[in-house]
Amino acid sequence: MELKLPPRIDGATPEVLTDVRQVTVIGANGSGKSRFCDALINELGGKAYRISALRALYPARRQREILPGSIDDMFQHINENHPHLVNDANNEFDKLSYIMLIDEFRELMGYKTHRLMNETVDFPKTRLDMVVKMWQEVFPKNKVLRENGKLMFSNDAADDKFTAIRLSDGEKAVLYHIAAVLYAMPGAAIIVDDPEVFIHHSTMVTLWNVIEEMRPDCMFIYNTHDVEFASSRVDNRCVWVKAFDPAQKAWDYEVATSSHNLDDAIYYDILGSRKPVLFIEGDEEHSIDSKLYPLIFPDHVVKPLGSCNKVIEVVRSFGDMHAFHHIDCRGIVDRDRRGDQEVTYLRQKNVLVPNVAEVENIFLLEAVVRGVCRYKHRNEALVLNQVKRHVINTFEAQLKQQALQHVRHRVKHDVEVRIDMKFKSINALEDHMLDLVNELNPRGFYDQVCRDFHTMVHHNDYAGVLKVFNHKPLLGEVATLCGFHSKEDYIKTTLNILKSDGPLSRSIRAGILKIFEL
Repeated sequence: MELKLPPRIDGATPEVLTDVRQVTVIGANGSGKSRFCDALINELGGKAYRISALRALYPARRQREILPGSIDDMFQHINENHPHLVNDANNEFDKLSYIMLIDEFRELMGYKTHRLMNETVDFPKTRLDMVVKMWQEVFPKNKVLRENGKLMFSNDAADDKFTAIRLSDGEKAVLYHIAAVLYAMPGAAIIVDDPEVFIHHSTMVTLWNVIEEMRPDCMFIYNTHDVEFASSRVDNRCVWVKAFDPAQKAWDYEVATSSHNLDDAIYYDILGSRKPVLFIEGDEEHSIDSKLYPLIFPDHVVKPLGSCNKVIEVVRSFGDMHAFHHIDCRGIVDRDRRGDQEVTYLRQKNVLVPNVAEVENIFLLEAVVRGVCRYKHRNEALVLNQVKRHVINTFEAQLKQQALQHVRHRVKHDVEVRIDMKFKSINALEDHMLDLVNELNPRGFYDQVCRDFHTMVHHNDYAGVLKVFNHKPLLGEVATLCGFHSKEDYIKTTLNILKSDGPLSRSIRAGILKIFEL
């Protein structure tokens, strides 16, 4: 979907965002975020669909214009066309509940009509059914009942049934958001004001991941001041609204691929975060890391920094300044060809190093392959055996070249360490350089690595191979074995499973977490 941004204060041509799934509008109170979203709605026209839990539960005195296709519009339409069912609900939450019940009534009446005509039809699954199922997954102790044309509720803590008025604001907000998104028109741009309001941080990210997956046809535009939430969006373009000029009806704003790449002024807001921070390699736009790790570590604010050296440097800096802040900070770098001693040192410095050579190999883990095959209804045991055989055979064919790369990394690392020593004269440095080859013994190390690799192949040590095998084309080859057209499709499917937070998602996440030895 395409989105043209509002005018700029400096007169520059407003940016047009193309192929966007998520847009986060973020900024301080009074910066003009809401007016910015109003301008987006005007630009979007009939595609705009605005929702706000705060306004749904506590309507403002000044009512906003009723947008075509909005909840207010649907409610008004029902009352006009069904005068015998007129409802006097005065807030958006109650109107939405009424709309769901009317839909339920229509579906059941249609089903009854078909059955009376002896037609074979499936029992209808209504939007209310979907809302109830998802809401009870978030609040498993609560139950939703339908009685006398009303929604009633119960919970394990009480024997009586009660109306929505006794629900907490958080319970109402979750129910409202799920239902409101389901009722958005096809291909809508859903503008969500304050998606974090009333919702506990422990469930917020997962909830919105699941809600987004319900409507893959829609674009989500979030109006928020919550940096943690903005950082949690994976396919995100982030707009930082700094100021609004009423005279020009224009804004001072910056656009980034995501909130991770914003100016330092927003990055430092992380210091006010309640969550620990996880620094990773890569960038938001191109790297797999930035799409995968927020789903594996949902309780962290994930910040891509580019290179592994930058990750190590920043983690060390944050650790050195711990007396001045409360942030629990860690990093993740690829294992690449690091030896056990180097890995142990990094882990002691709060830098996680997975037991796979590179991030692509995470998608080759047994738990991931099994989970994706289960999702695609393929024979997971058969496919996994094919994958293991292909990976190990490919590794065996490249064994000597892989061993040479490991030796090269080891020699380079050791030379850098040893040359860093202090020498009193150039003669001392020359003598040291002449002795280095014998001290490092690259031939002996190469022979040992080859023996270790041959042992892995001989014992079909799949986990061991993934730990040492750097070969990026492998992921595309495995994707084909799993029935996908490309590695991008395979990665996207895996990420979508992880977003769903169901049993399959938890199984894959648990398998991935094991490689970090937490």
